Amino acid sequence: MTINLADVTTGQLNRIIAIKERIEKLQGQIDSVADGGEAPTRFALEAPKKQRRSAAVRAKMAAAARARWAKIRGKAKKGKRRLSAAGRAAIIAGTKARWAKVRAAKKKDRRSSPAVRAKLAAAARARWARVKAAGKKTL
Repeated sequence: MTINLADVTTGQLNRIIAIKERIEKLQGQIDSVADGGEAPTRFALEAPKKQRRSAAVRAKMAAAARARWAKIRGKAKKGKRRLSAAGRAAIIAGTKARWAKVRAAKKKDRRSSPAVRAKLAAAARARWARVKAAGKKTL
């Protein structure tokens, strides 16, 4: 049987290569049996199993992981910062002083002395007297 490579797809070519490799592997097994060796078992054909780590190595790895986590936790858990009594008193005094300034500014803006209020009232009465003298009912 001859194969024309121009007519073969890449999928077919990959399958041909896989089959050829399997044939070569089986041929090697036949040769080893013919030479007097044992026939390979099903397990020998499979991939070798993963190596397992000894208990001592696993213990070392666990200890290293615990040490890494302890280091991370140690950085994250710093002691809570405390404010000294003097620092707290300074903050309270500053806050009270700021609020006192705000209250003083409000009082200044909002309140007028009785003399100023009397002057404003006299000006308003004079303005209304002029409006009424002109015969109007509104300003």
